[in-house]
Amino acid sequence: MDVQSPAQPEPKASPSDEQLVRDAQRGRMHAFEELVARHRDKVYARAFSFIRNEEEAVELAQEAWIKAWQRLHQFQGESNFLTWITRIVINLCLDELRRQKRRRTESLDQMAEESGGIEKWMPVVFPNPSERLERQELRRRIDQAMAQLSIEHRTVLILHEYEGLEYKAIAQMVGCSLGTVMSRLFYARRRLASLLADLHPPPSA
Repeated sequence: MDVQSPAQPEPKASPSDEQLVRDAQRGRMHAFEELVARHRDKVYARAFSFIRNEEEAVELAQEAWIKAWQRLHQFQGESNFLTWITRIVINLCLDELRRQKRRRTESLDQMAEESGGIEKWMPVVFPNPSERLERQELRRRIDQAMAQLSIEHRTVLILHEYEGLEYKAIAQMVGCSLGTVMSRLFYARRRLASLLADLHPPPSA
């Protein structure tokens, strides 16, 4: 007589971010801890893309999670949770960059370079390196190039290209005019293209 083994229960599906947020809003800390575990690497990566310093990026990411917990009751679901927490860490990074700028004494030459004076004479190139380099090497080169941009140029580039914000939203976030955002983005793109120009070899004769 064959004895059938008992049916194994199906694995329980992981709760969605939306469900975890609702549970966390009810005071269930374990739900918020799950959100942190899911998204902490992304939040840290965004902080590092602005700050370019591992220790400071860790501190800002931690501060973002603290603020997220404190403000969780304000989250109404207009966007997904990752977008919401990303905006929090971006604002913290912008505040930190403004503090750093106030503390930093710049020479006239540095100010001219950051305003795009040198870049006016650089050729406009549009590299397409993704077909020629492995993803890890490409990311390393892009990170190096981004680190060479000024704070102002790097900020608008990240907000527009990575976060998908429109010019008006960027202007409100960084506290400058629409024209300034457009100008900084133009120079940031051209500077980045120049720094990565060697990834796009000239066509063979």
